[in-house]
Amino acid sequence: MNSRERLMATLAGKPVDRPAVNFYEIGGFIINPSDPDPFNVYNAPSWQPLLRLAEEETDLIRMGRLKSLPSAARPVEVFQRQEVYFENGSRLTKSTLETGGRTLTQLVRRDPDADTLWVVEHWLKDVEDLKAYLTLPDAFFEKDEVDIASLERLDERVGERGIVMVDTADPICEVASLFDMATYTILAMTEPELMHRLLERIAGPVQRRTEAVARDFPGHLWRVYGPEYAVEPYLPPHCFEEYVVRYTGPMVESIQRHGGYARIHSHGRVARALPQIVAMGASATDPLEPPPQGNVHLADVRREYGRDLVLFGNIEISDIETLPPPRFREVARRAVEDGTHGEGRGFVLMPTACPYGRVIPADTLTNYETLIEVVTQC
Repeated sequence: MNSRERLMATLAGKPVDRPAVNFYEIGGFIINPSDPDPFNVYNAPSWQPLLRLAEEETDLIRMGRLKSLPSAARPVEVFQRQEVYFENGSRLTKSTLETGGRTLTQLVRRDPDADTLWVVEHWLKDVEDLKAYLTLPDAFFEKDEVDIASLERLDERVGERGIVMVDTADPICEVASLFDMATYTILAMTEPELMHRLLERIAGPVQRRTEAVARDFPGHLWRVYGPEYAVEPYLPPHCFEEYVVRYTGPMVESIQRHGGYARIHSHGRVARALPQIVAMGASATDPLEPPPQGNVHLADVRREYGRDLVLFGNIEISDIETLPPPRFREVARRAVEDGTHGEGRGFVLMPTACPYGRVIPADTLTNYETLIEVVTQC
């Protein structure tokens, strides 16, 4: 089987020649390793063998971001101002929004040696900021029409090397990202009425966009990220029903109705959320983190939920980066055994994340090579 056939058969619960193996963001994002931009960590020499390994040897799952049509003007840009400047080698983006008699600001930092964004200052600092944010007009929350043609081109380019996965946040992700984690978790438990008001403002446009893309780009895998904001240890289990099932569930329904496959992404302690993920009708979940980062064992999840869900995971990125290769080989083999043992819909061996620094150590590269070796030996 080629990679596209293998992945689509896995999603459909059909037999495959071997388990699929995917490196998540590596091979997921399209990057230019020759781009000399000082913020492009992937132009470092040590990254090149790993990038080639992903492109040539893994079952690619390209992450298709929802791009606006070229002619579209994002409604949010009408309301907020943005300033970009540099400080101590880092790039900072400051955004400002006037509403409800308050000035709301966000500050985001990008460092040259790490492919990640650090939110130094969040939009909403307290309940009064939240109330002010709710005075914004409906137009602020609207979503642009998606450029479906860009997804189709991406799908054509990946060809038999893999598939395209539509990548999108859910309403709780957009809400939680407005706050620092301490403020978010406190308000989620103490101000549910305000949180639901905000979720409803955001969920309508998100759901309309999801329905349109699922209809016009049918039959594809989706990654819906954000439910992790409502799992333990951040919030108690009943909040998953309130903040995820209620608002993310309709997204899953639209995706599945049009022949797609909704993969619910959630780090953290998902043991008590898994029954609700199944009840939403999702097709898959990731990354199923083992203790101590998470609280599930892959063999248990396969036994309890493997008939309902395709399981993606559960190799911790910290293991890839820190374990000596002989020990890591044991971890990888155990994951394949646990993820494929007995009856189940399907399994994809995959890390929970990827390195984001400029240097890839030799042992880290060896451990990625091991992931490919253990599935090809099945």
